Amino acid sequence: MATKVLDSWALMAFLQDEPAAEEVEKLLVKAAGKGVTLLLCVVNWGEVYYSIARAEGEMVAEQKAAELATLAIEIVPVGADLRLVREAARLKAAHKMSYADCFAAALAKTRKAELVTGDPEFKQVEPSIKISWLKATRK
Repeated sequence: MATKVLDSWALMAFLQDEPAAEEVEKLLVKAAGKGVTLLLCVVNWGEVYYSIARAEGEMVAEQKAAELATLAIEIVPVGADLRLVREAARLKAAHKMSYADCFAAALAKTRKAELVTGDPEFKQVEPSIKISWLKATRK
């Protein structure tokens, strides 16, 4: 079974019904049917939460968090996983990326998974991480 890592860009596209939402929804359906394993780093979950809270308020962020909890996405904690933190720190030191994005990339790298995103910031790590690029426009 394939394993994929969602970054916050992909989840925000889905939650806000942006152009790439349909592609993310297809992945979520596959995950519910056990055709794919979807992972999300808890740091990226936090990025989604604070982005929604800033833009639409904490009540909406709580509603979206409840919606996310019903989806077939495994939230991966950071905790004492120094291998994950070290890899994120290495990526941050080597690239001009947000720290949260470094956690998504590090999770994909350490789990040998494919990163699902539409965020062009990840182009810098594409040589070392397999990326499934979401399209930002509707057909």
